[in-house]
Amino acid sequence: MVFYFKSNVVDPPAVLYMGRDKHENEELIKWGFPEDVWFHVHNYSSAHVYLRLEKGQTIDTIPPDVLTDAVQLVKANSIQGNKINNIDVVYTMWENLKKTPDMEPGQVAYHNEKAVKMIRVERRKNEIINRLNRTKTEDYPDLRAQREKRDAQERAEQKAKLRAEKEREKELEKKRKEEEELRSYTALLKSENMTTNQDGNDSDDFW
Repeated sequence: MVFYFKSNVVDPPAVLYMGRDKHENEELIKWGFPEDVWFHVHNYSSAHVYLRLEKGQTIDTIPPDVLTDAVQLVKANSIQGNKINNIDVVYTMWENLKKTPDMEPGQVAYHNEKAVKMIRVERRKNEIINRLNRTKTEDYPDLRAQREKRDAQERAEQKAKLRAEKEREKELEKKRKEEEELRSYTALLKSENMTTNQDGNDSDDFW
C-alpha cells in the first residue's frame, strides 16, 4: 500500500507519497522516478517520503512551503523523531539512492554523499500535518508498470524531439541553399560581370 498526500500550498498541488512499511519502501526504492526527491529523518527510523517534482523543477528549486510540508510529514511518521524537537531531515534525488544485496529491507545508502541535503526541523507543526492528512489517500499501484509507462513516454518525447530537430536542420539547409543560389544569381547581374556588344565608339554614323 502507498499513501498519497497533496501539498496544496502550490497550484497545482505537489504530490507527496510514502510506503506503509519497509516492504513497500523496497518497492518505492526500486521503481522510483528520476524526478522523485527522497526524504528521511537523519539517524532515526522513519517513513521514506517522496516528493515528485514537476517538469523543470530541481531539488534546488523546491518551493519552500512544499519543502516544509515534506519534512513535517517525515517527522510525523518517525516514532522517535516525532517525539523530539530539533531533528534533521536528509533529502536527495531518488537516483542517488544506493541499494546493495546485504542491506535490510528499507535500508539505503548514497552514491554521492555530497548530493545529500539536510534541513533542521525544530518542532512538529500540527496545522501542517492535519492539512496534509485531510488529503490522504491509499492505493495499491503497480509501481513497475507506472515506471515503465513513464519511461516509454520519455522515449516517445525524445524521438519526437529528434524528429523535430531533423526537420529544423532540413529547413535550415534548404534556406541556406536558396540563399546561396540567390547570391550567385545576384552576382551574375552585377554590371562588372556582364558582357556588352559595344566597341567603345559612340558614333551613330555608318560608312
